[in-house]
Amino acid sequence: MAQKPPTERGAGDAAVQKGPRDRSDPGHPAGTADTGPGAADSGPGAAGPGPGPGTSAAAGFSRRRLLGTAGATGLVLGAAGAGTGYAVGEAGGSGEPGAEGRPLSTLGTDMVMFHGKHQPGITTPMQAHGHLLAFDLAPGAGRKEAAALLRRWSGTAARLMAGEPAATAGGRDTDVARDAGPSLLTVTFGFGHSFFARTGLERSRPDALDPLPGFSADRLDKGRSNGDLWVQIGAQDALVAFHALRALQKEAAGAARVRWQMNGFNRSPGATARPMTTRNLMGQIDGTNNPKPSEKDFARRVFVPEDGAPAWMAGGSYAVVRRIRMLLDDWEQLSGGEQERVIGRRKSDGAPLSGGTETTDPRLEKTGPDGELLVPLDAHARITRPDQNGGAAMLRRPFSFHDGIDADGEPDAGLLFICWQADPLRGFVPVQRKLDRGDALSKFLRHEASGLFAVPGGAAKGEYVGQQLLEG
Repeated sequence: MAQKPPTERGAGDAAVQKGPRDRSDPGHPAGTADTGPGAADSGPGAAGPGPGPGTSAAAGFSRRRLLGTAGATGLVLGAAGAGTGYAVGEAGGSGEPGAEGRPLSTLGTDMVMFHGKHQPGITTPMQAHGHLLAFDLAPGAGRKEAAALLRRWSGTAARLMAGEPAATAGGRDTDVARDAGPSLLTVTFGFGHSFFARTGLERSRPDALDPLPGFSADRLDKGRSNGDLWVQIGAQDALVAFHALRALQKEAAGAARVRWQMNGFNRSPGATARPMTTRNLMGQIDGTNNPKPSEKDFARRVFVPEDGAPAWMAGGSYAVVRRIRMLLDDWEQLSGGEQERVIGRRKSDGAPLSGGTETTDPRLEKTGPDGELLVPLDAHARITRPDQNGGAAMLRRPFSFHDGIDADGEPDAGLLFICWQADPLRGFVPVQRKLDRGDALSKFLRHEASGLFAVPGGAAKGEYVGQQLLEG
C-alpha cells in the first residue's frame, strides 16, 4: 500500500502533523502511518474537507507516551471527490501494547497546529468525538475578564493540541488523556451576539451576527441556544476530547459559566473496509456536496476576506449551530424506497435517483417510465443544490448525537449541525428558508436549539484568539 507524505496542510493553514512518539518505550520499533479526512453532509449537515501538504512536528510528547504507535499500520488517506473516511490496510492492531508484529494504531500521533491564519476545526478532517459548549460571562465580568479568559483558553488549547499537559489554574493536570497522543484534537472559539453588549463592544459587532430569522421547523429551547462564548472541541479519541473539555471548563471558573453543552460522535477512523463518506443516524450517506478547498471560490464562501468588515474578523468565519432532532421512529416506518424518494438519493451508495454514482450531479429533469421525475420536486437533494439556491453554499461539519430515550420512549437522537460560511445571510439562511417551504425531509426533523457565532481568524504565536477585537 502506497505511503503518503507524513504531513499535510489544509485550506485553513492548520497543519495536520504526524507527531513523533516517545522512543523510551522498549520493544516498539519506530514507524509511521498516514491518515486522511472524513466527510459528512448532503442531508441536514456535513463534514469538513481534508488537508493538503505541510511540515512535520519536531517535539516529542513528554506526558502522553504513545504506546505501541509503531510500524506501518496501513492507515491511508483516501480522497474521493466530495468526502472520504479512513481505511485500514493489511496490518491490523491487536489492541495490546507490546504484541509482537501487531502494532497499535497511530491515530494518536495526528496533530493540528493551533496557530495559523484560520482557527483549527473548520477545514480539519472530521473527528470521531466532539463537544460543543456555550458559556455566558459571569455577573460583573466584562471586557477585561473576557480577554484574560481567551488568553488562558488559547494557551491551554495550544498545549493540548500539541500533546502537552494542561497547565490549568489549579496547577495540576487531570491525567485523563495520559499516554495518548494529540489524536487530531482541535479547539475552536467564537463570540455570540450577546458577547458584545456584555463587553461594551457593540460598535464592533458585525452585521452578519444579527439574530437568525425564525423557521417553521423551529422548536427552540432558549436555554440551549446562543450564548456569549462558543467552544467547539473535536478529537479522534474520546478521552482526549473530554480532557480538553474539562481543562477549558476549569479555566473558565470565575469568568464564565456553562450555558449549555452538547456531545457528539462520528464514524470512527478505520470502521469501513475502504474510504467512504459517512452516514447519519437515518442511515443516509451524508457529505456528498460539501464544498472543497480545491474549488476556486471555497475561501470566498467560507472565510471573511482580508478586506472584509469588521477588520478583526479577517480570516474568520461564521458558525451556525443547530441541534436537529431526527424523528427516527417515524422515519424508520418508511420503506427503503420511500426514504430514497425523500432524500432523492439511493441509500446504498448515495447516488442520485437519476443515476450515476455518489458524486454524479442529479439530472433534475429526468423522468422514469411513468413520466414522473426520478428526483421528486420536494426531495432534499434537489432543494439543497447550490444551483437551486442562487449559489448559496456552506461548509457543513456536524456530529451525530444520542442522548437516551425521552419520556415518550422515543430516541433523543439526531444531528449537531454545524455549518461555516463567510456570511450566514448568504449561506445558511436562504437554504433553510427554502427547506422550510417544501423539503420532504422536514417532517422527520425538529430544530430544538440554535446559535450563531462569529469565529475570528486564527491567532499568531504569542497571541490569543480574539485579541484584535478585545485589545484593538
